[in-house]
Amino acid sequence: MLRVGVKAEALDSDGAAVTGVMGELVISEPLPSMPIYFWNDADGSRYISSYFEQYPGRWRHGDWIVINERGGVVIYGRSDSTINRQGVRMGTSEIYRVVEAHEAVLDSLVVDLEGLGGRAYMPLFVVLREGYTLDAALEQALKSAIRSALSPRHVPDAIFAVPDVPRTLSGKKLEVPVKKILTGVPVAKAANPDSLKNPELLEYYVDLARRLDPPGAA
Repeated sequence: MLRVGVKAEALDSDGAAVTGVMGELVISEPLPSMPIYFWNDADGSRYISSYFEQYPGRWRHGDWIVINERGGVVIYGRSDSTINRQGVRMGTSEIYRVVEAHEAVLDSLVVDLEGLGGRAYMPLFVVLREGYTLDAALEQALKSAIRSALSPRHVPDAIFAVPDVPRTLSGKKLEVPVKKILTGVPVAKAANPDSLKNPELLEYYVDLARRLDPPGAA
């Protein structure tokens, strides 16, 4: 009988395969359904950086999984939409749920700039409704809501009021591209403007990256 499968592994942050604990889902050998390039990516740089940068030679799928001793697999959701703070993982959607429940907040975006300035640094960006300003009282209210409803470890290091949240044409928040931009990756490598709803907004985050001053930064 012909058996068709996929060589999938769970890898830790050092690239070692793990069993029974959560790791990054990677595909270690090619399979027919993989795309082989991106449109308008002539040198393949965006394709490589999107899937092969973290684990060279292996396809990073972008999901957390556990492979148990019997070969069974449990998928826990998107790793690029998960923030790991001091070993405690939290989906960004949970943070958005709490933040956007506040009457002042229309939209929000959160990223964890791991390693920037020698330590983790998690800024929260909020789009405020008309008539509201980001003063000390509102900042404290948002931090207290996150601390109470979710986790003290996921209270943001800083909160910034922004004009809008960059999104894809399908409405997905650009968490990973914004994270790349804020850590110095050029816009052309961080995101494809043709796939965005509001590509002009990316330059705002480029300028914001120049003004970020996380504790411990040089």
